[in-house]
Amino acid sequence: MAGESSKRSNLVDVSYQDLHKLVNGELEGTSIEQITDIIHDRINQLRNVCNPFGSPSEASRQKVKSGTVTLRDNVTLTLDEPRRAASLAVSDEFGIDEVEAATLVNSFIWNDGFIPDKHVHADGNIQPLVEAITPFYYSERLFALRTLVPLFRSQSSGTSVISDLANDLLPEIIPDGRKFVEDLIDEYLRKTQAPIPARFTSDVQKAALWAKQNAKEQLALLEVLYWSLWDCAPRDGPRVVRVYETAYGTNLGSVQAHSTLLLDDECSQITQDMAALWILITLEILELERVAEPQCLQISGDPPIRDIYWLSPDSLQRLHELVTSNSDSQFACTYAAWAFFLSRFAALCSGLKDLPLEYKSFYETIVPPVDRSYSKVREPAHVQMANAVIQPEVGLLRMFLTLLTGSPLLVTSVAFKVGSSLNDFNAIAYRSVLKGFLIGIVELVPVELIPEFDILVEIWIALFGRSESGAIAAISCQFWQADWDHGLARRAIFDAARARFPIQSKPLIRLLRSMTAFGFLDTDPLYSRSESLPSLADLEQKDVCGQYVFQYLNQLPTFTQIIPISACSGPHAQYEKLPERMISSSVSTGLTYTNLRPLKLPGGSTLSAKSVGRLLNGDGGDFVVVAWQHEHSGWKVLLEILTDYINRRRRASNGGYSHGINFGPRTISSVQILQLEDVGIDMEPEGDDILVTDILDLVRSMVQDSPDLVVQLLQALESGETINAHTMLETETPDLVQLTTLILEDALSRHSQQHRNPPRSQLITSAISVLSALLALPRYSSRVWLYIRSTASLFGSDRAVGFTSAVLASERLTGQYTMTISLLNLVHQLFNEASSTVLSVLQDAPNLQKVKEEVLMRAIRFVHSEIWVEHAGWKYSELGDRFEIGRLVTALYANIVHHAPPMYKDAPFAALSQAVAEALITHATTAAINPLVQPLTAAIPVLAHLNATRRLSDARRLNFMLGAHLILIRVLLIAKQKTSSSTRLCLLEQSLCTRVSGGLYHSTAAKTDPIDALAAIAQVHEMGGIIHTTAIEVLFSLCVSLSSAQELSPTIIGHLTDPQTIVTNMVRLIMHPYEEPARRKAVWNFIILAMDKEPALAGLFVSGRFSTPSIKGKAKAIEDSNSSRLFSALTVTASMLEQWKDLWEINPQGLASVLGFLHTVWEHGHEHKKALLSVREDPAFFDRLAAIVKEELGPMPDYKTNDFEEVDGAQRSAHHTAVSSHAYRMLVKAHAVGILALDIRISLPQDKGQVPAKPAAYKAIQSMFQHEEQLADLIAEAGACPFDPALYDELQERAEVTVPTLILDHLQVQKSLLEREFGDDFVFSTSLLRHKLQPYASLLVEETSGILKTLMSINLNLSLAQAQTTLTDAWQFLLLQTVPFSRGEATIRSIVLSLAANLATDIGSEKRSGDVMTNVHNARLKLLLSLLEVVWFSTSDKPAEVQHFVALASSIRNIVLNEAQPPSKSFLGQLTVPFHRPLLQATYFCACHSRNLLGRPKVLNADQRLSIKFMLEAVLELVIDALRITFDSARQRLDVEVDQDMELLVAVFEQCTRPDLNSSTTFWLNKCQESDVIRASLQLFTQMDVVGYSDIVFLRAKKQPLYTSHVLSFHRALASIPSAAERLASEGILAAYSENSLTAAARTGSIDAMLSDLPGERSPAQSAYCSMLAIVSGVAAALGHHGQYFIVDTCAFVQLYSDQIHRALSWTIDESLTLPLLEEMEQTVNLFYSISCSPRVDDAVKRSMQFFTSDALLLLQQLNYVLTHQNHLASLFEPITTDERARYESDGHQAAAVSSTSDILDLARRPFLARLVHRLFRLSGSILLTLLNISRGESVLLEDPEEWPIDQALIVPHSKVVLGEPISLGTLLELGNHSLDVLRHLVDRPATQSVAAAYTRNAEKAPDVRESVAATRRNLEAVVFYAVTQLATWLSRTESEIPSHELDADESAAELQLSEKERRAARKRSVTMAERLRRGMTDEMAMDLQSLLTKAAPVVSKSNTLLEKEGVDVTAILENFLSERVLTSS
Repeated sequence: MAGESSKRSNLVDVSYQDLHKLVNGELEGTSIEQITDIIHDRINQLRNVCNPFGSPSEASRQKVKSGTVTLRDNVTLTLDEPRRAASLAVSDEFGIDEVEAATLVNSFIWNDGFIPDKHVHADGNIQPLVEAITPFYYSERLFALRTLVPLFRSQSSGTSVISDLANDLLPEIIPDGRKFVEDLIDEYLRKTQAPIPARFTSDVQKAALWAKQNAKEQLALLEVLYWSLWDCAPRDGPRVVRVYETAYGTNLGSVQAHSTLLLDDECSQITQDMAALWILITLEILELERVAEPQCLQISGDPPIRDIYWLSPDSLQRLHELVTSNSDSQFACTYAAWAFFLSRFAALCSGLKDLPLEYKSFYETIVPPVDRSYSKVREPAHVQMANAVIQPEVGLLRMFLTLLTGSPLLVTSVAFKVGSSLNDFNAIAYRSVLKGFLIGIVELVPVELIPEFDILVEIWIALFGRSESGAIAAISCQFWQADWDHGLARRAIFDAARARFPIQSKPLIRLLRSMTAFGFLDTDPLYSRSESLPSLADLEQKDVCGQYVFQYLNQLPTFTQIIPISACSGPHAQYEKLPERMISSSVSTGLTYTNLRPLKLPGGSTLSAKSVGRLLNGDGGDFVVVAWQHEHSGWKVLLEILTDYINRRRRASNGGYSHGINFGPRTISSVQILQLEDVGIDMEPEGDDILVTDILDLVRSMVQDSPDLVVQLLQALESGETINAHTMLETETPDLVQLTTLILEDALSRHSQQHRNPPRSQLITSAISVLSALLALPRYSSRVWLYIRSTASLFGSDRAVGFTSAVLASERLTGQYTMTISLLNLVHQLFNEASSTVLSVLQDAPNLQKVKEEVLMRAIRFVHSEIWVEHAGWKYSELGDRFEIGRLVTALYANIVHHAPPMYKDAPFAALSQAVAEALITHATTAAINPLVQPLTAAIPVLAHLNATRRLSDARRLNFMLGAHLILIRVLLIAKQKTSSSTRLCLLEQSLCTRVSGGLYHSTAAKTDPIDALAAIAQVHEMGGIIHTTAIEVLFSLCVSLSSAQELSPTIIGHLTDPQTIVTNMVRLIMHPYEEPARRKAVWNFIILAMDKEPALAGLFVSGRFSTPSIKGKAKAIEDSNSSRLFSALTVTASMLEQWKDLWEINPQGLASVLGFLHTVWEHGHEHKKALLSVREDPAFFDRLAAIVKEELGPMPDYKTNDFEEVDGAQRSAHHTAVSSHAYRMLVKAHAVGILALDIRISLPQDKGQVPAKPAAYKAIQSMFQHEEQLADLIAEAGACPFDPALYDELQERAEVTVPTLILDHLQVQKSLLEREFGDDFVFSTSLLRHKLQPYASLLVEETSGILKTLMSINLNLSLAQAQTTLTDAWQFLLLQTVPFSRGEATIRSIVLSLAANLATDIGSEKRSGDVMTNVHNARLKLLLSLLEVVWFSTSDKPAEVQHFVALASSIRNIVLNEAQPPSKSFLGQLTVPFHRPLLQATYFCACHSRNLLGRPKVLNADQRLSIKFMLEAVLELVIDALRITFDSARQRLDVEVDQDMELLVAVFEQCTRPDLNSSTTFWLNKCQESDVIRASLQLFTQMDVVGYSDIVFLRAKKQPLYTSHVLSFHRALASIPSAAERLASEGILAAYSENSLTAAARTGSIDAMLSDLPGERSPAQSAYCSMLAIVSGVAAALGHHGQYFIVDTCAFVQLYSDQIHRALSWTIDESLTLPLLEEMEQTVNLFYSISCSPRVDDAVKRSMQFFTSDALLLLQQLNYVLTHQNHLASLFEPITTDERARYESDGHQAAAVSSTSDILDLARRPFLARLVHRLFRLSGSILLTLLNISRGESVLLEDPEEWPIDQALIVPHSKVVLGEPISLGTLLELGNHSLDVLRHLVDRPATQSVAAAYTRNAEKAPDVRESVAATRRNLEAVVFYAVTQLATWLSRTESEIPSHELDADESAAELQLSEKERRAARKRSVTMAERLRRGMTDEMAMDLQSLLTKAAPVVSKSNTLLEKEGVDVTAILENFLSERVLTSS
């Protein structure tokens, strides 16, 4: 394609935006080495922040004009004219280098799928293209700057995946940090004052766009500046001064030359973001945390830091002037930070004995010297500044709080909400700087003196608690571990809050919650959900923080109490004021109090008497606040508050009546119990909801993801003394679970009772969240389940709706859905806990599992009915909530179906999963499906709208929801394929194929196709890689689902608005070298599937465009000119194959996808033959495939997992990479072999008779077949078997010890085989196993690890086994396709036969079992069979070949007798993959070739014959048993599989029982008797539908009924062997043939050659009838002289079917002749011939013979006519089948009709007619031979005339031939002469020559000369034999013995020879005269007969040579007999 080269350039393929993603950690399969190469080629551009794309130059312009440009990575681009014009135009437009412009244009076209031709006008106007590329250019400029930020961040963190890369590359990019900072500042200042380009001055819109881009670049420069100063450039004095001067000079970025163009919301936000960044930069550069450390801040001696600003006094002076001269409130943060620095600097200087002189001036400036002349001392500058800046009117704290809660820089949700242009949000580096600043404030000004303490608390909470955990974990941990012990000032805020506890508990609770490092609460307005899981380091830091918080609150040193002053005096005083005591000369104890008696404080701790407490307030009021020095647990106090809250709520709900009645014994205690109100906590009677919410928030922050900490916390709550609020002493103190549940119930019920009051949403949310967190604790989760089950408040019950429904309904009024979301999170957590603990619960507490499933079922019903089907119509104050609700519900459904697929009916949560499946698949409604489908159609326009309005937070949530929807749809489609309704379209599929409107998402009325939307989603960059991949996977699953539907289903391409663009983009994606592998794999899978299932879409992938024919030459020319710019998946993959060697080593999975696509294309090669032509004509293509086939695989890798390793952040087996690579290489070879095989098949000619030429594919691999060693290695590769079933036993043993409830099948991956990836997660999901093993992971580490390793080993082994099986199948197919070329070559046959013997030996020695092994066994047997197809039969086997064959036969015996893979199980259907068919075919080959070898002398020795015998016995034993099984199965059901099995079994049985192979029948006949197989076959025949009317649909499809032909073939095989025929007769074959489904039709003679229900096909009934006749005749013939009783029964059989028999024998030339009718006549005659051979003739036989004779004489007359009038015969024939018609019509297209004898004899041009004549001769001969038997013709020749059967003289000796009458002697003479003529013509021709040559493909193959001679001679001999014997018998009769009708006939014949006159005279003559005339006529007939015999004698003698046999010369015998007995007597 123009503009591209064979070698890809990463400068084109990878945009700066892509590079930014890569360095941000979104590697998507790209290696660190690849990223390094990408950055190396751009170092100069990254370094040149001012102008990354260079400036125009004449040299570059000339390069572009030349059309060939060499890029920086030495890749050459070829530019066509549109791209050259675009490159120059872009260079002129933006003022960049022409080569860079060319790179930019190509990158734009490549990454955005842009086609420049569409944007280039016919007049050459390139401006539309420039406008299209402008956003891309602006984006590239921004991301060129932003790319540096992740590198800086990774370098500083040291934990990123690219940290090492950043450490290596940043010094190259920024060799001089100082200069880099200066360049950044210079460029920033230049941009603030940059003039509008002249080309934009006349266009305000373009000018505004330029100004906005300019502002964005300024913001990016400030980000880079921040990170450069963080860890790259030194913070020396000049640099700090320059930064401050710039910040103050630009007024924190607000001073812009073109501020009038920056008026929209986005520009205003950019300005605010720049101000926030400047504040951070000015704070960061002061190094406040280092300033706070005395060892860092040094100015004398040897300072630890050299390049720092405080070492430059001049810089300090300048900075002081800048800060103090700008006292506006916007600079308050910088002002306070500088004050803190001055305080530390002043303290440092004041402590120095010798202040350096250079600092003296500055020091005196900030600390004025004391002037003794003045009495008033001036305060130092930092004191004045601190006092000034801390004042409320300055707004420092409020500004600080606003920065923390309202700036996108520090709040991710705000950044997304306002659409900030910042690159980094809420980076830990930002909060670290602000932490240093906050510490500086509290050290600068004591907390007690800060006037706005509440705001300070909020600042602290916002800094440490209102953020993602990852951004605050480190600074929180640092505070606890370092700052806490640094000094009192840093923790003073906690001391101040503690001093108020528990009177004012909220400050301390909220502060501690913020310090848990938990981060956001979901009730926080700033909350934003993170898709990424917290890192291990973050979790460890969170645990540390949680421990500190727990210990702090668990050991509080003080307890504060408000005491009425009245309680300190009087006789009942409880407290006493102590006098003040002096501790030292200057310090006193202050006012203190003591208690006079022990007090039991809230929380259960006891304050002992005489304890001392410090007074906290003044001493003159009515109350005093005392802080007791008393260590106690604050957690118990919190428990007290919660319990008291519940008591208050009970009293409030019961009208003030309390249930806290104590039924225990009354005791008098000396300890006074204080309730909360007694210590001064002021609460409403109903309780403090906010305080309870804060407590619950603290609890859930502690317990979330911290199991160890939770145990400590709950032990602290449950241990110790009973809390005071618990008054029912006879019950246990309520635990946290019970309290939380009671609080939640109360909050829910309170709203239902008081509808006017809004629900306590935060309280409800917090309570639900605590329950969710407690579910993670095994010790407490069961309590949560039981409490939820016991209450109907949450999810209702069968009888009650529950309070939740009403509470959630109230949220619809406000549009805020905090409670709904928290409830959904609870349901998520419920299912997560239940699914993760299912194994342990089933093992230890099965009843609890029922509880869980009941709760989950109620929860799912509630969610579905109350939320899912209605949420789309709710009102939302934030659209993101709607997306979040949709995401949570769909994610829940997806998790349920994923963890418990509906197909497993007996699995845990089966009812739950089936309920989801019913709701969304089988019984879905539009209300349930629309919320799932409509967002797909509206996603792109809604996302565009949200991005345009800069509502990035909503856009982000939309992405999350869309991803969850796609996952659910995919999971549902996969699950649906495994249900019984998989062949019907469900409502979900119908909805996805129906155009719908966006509904509530956008207001446009246009409808969108969901499939088209899915395809578009897969290509929208803003959606994200995961959504792209999932969308493609959904298309894949939908394509699978639609293709499996039985009804006419829609297609994917039919729903695409622009399929060509979509296909082009997909092809670009698979070409992209740096695209995410998962996405490329998904696209490859879809393309491969579409090639197979979607013909139209497949054509588009192959050709790259739709074929639109045009009659206009101009249009054709345009099409040809554009064709060069189009590229298809076929051309791309063919070119990718050129680098197959590199892909083989580096990316075998990618190579497998490439070849998998090509394989699928070749599978449909006939559909794409034209498109494949160019590729197939390239010999190099097949050479590459052959090279792949020959490539060595290497040894099988180890698959037994002993260790783990990290791969792409996931725990994998240490052998995963090696095994997956090896498996994919095997798959690559399999595809290569398959492509070669398919191409050979495509190349074979359509005409089967045509000799095929060797195609290029075969030529490429031909040498392999002649190279024994190489072919042996390849076949060994194909026949290997790595499967290891012992792994399953190992897993079972491990599981029985640890998790006996584990069922391996429940872990199966549900994806299709094409979607799975080889490796340790191939068949069974390791993630599911990890999930289910969570309860055991911490206790049984070794055991669970062992189970996981074993499962990984199984997956690895199955990966190898699957790939191996695919390779085996491919080789099997290839060998079959090479048969036309390889069969018959002696060298190849010898090699392949030895390989087949070796393979059979391996198969026969197999010891492994199992389902997988069965599949492997089947594949290897098929491979063996294909080898035997190549071997084929031979008549000249060499001794070595004979030895190999015998070894093969012995191995076949071993295979048959194999115990690990018994064939009997395959026949019984007990195996998932039956393998008996290829085994039977192999045994058939062995049996046939054994017959071949045994028929040749001295080929086999005794041992070899014995081996063959053993093989036959084993095979026959198997076959006979299998036949019995098959016959029994056939009696029970109609099954195509059973029919096919029966066919093979009968064929093998027939071969193995041939007398020439198996001379003794004893063994197998005894086996038949033992199994009773013969009787079973007869019973089957009597019961089955012989015709097939029971399944007329199948009959019409297959053209024959099930079982019939095979059962009859089995009988035919038995009938051909005498001993077997006797057994068949004794079992009652005649009875079976007399009573079956054909009996009624045959008895009435109504079996026709055709059926009306089966037009164009032969009637199955007639075919079966013919077979029955043949079998009966065969049995009769086999029984011979011993079958007299059977003959009698046969006569009864004839009588039963006499009407049908008579109908067949009554054919005349007036009727049409069909092949089925001809066969029926043949079999009928054969039956009578068998009967006629019976030595015993009784009345039944006589009747049958008479019946036959009368019809036969008439039939012979008709046959004589058609044989002597073959033109008439041709006109009589009526073809039935299509094949018959084609062959018959091919005769008609030949020569003209036959009209002469020579024409009759020369049928060379009419093969079909020649075959028909041949069969008629055979039929005629059979009839005559039967008549000879009936008339006892042999006795006429051998016995005396007195013994002749005179009654059988049926032929009248006259020459009359009358068609309507029986034959005469004249008929026989005519037939005999015609036979002699034909025979005379044939004997002079070669024996093997065909009688007629076929001139068309469909022509019938005529018989050869030898066959025709045999049939014709047989007919001739029968004719003369019958004629002579009949004439002799007739003449031997006396006149009295001649019937009158015969006399009349004789006279009539004589009269025919006379004139009319003579005839009249003859009537008057005497009888004697008539006798003489009769005798005269007889003599004449005898002479004609003698003449015939005389002429026939030499011809018959000559035919002996042709027939290669010497027989009795019947003609000579008959001639002598005729002369001696007939002519003499006459």
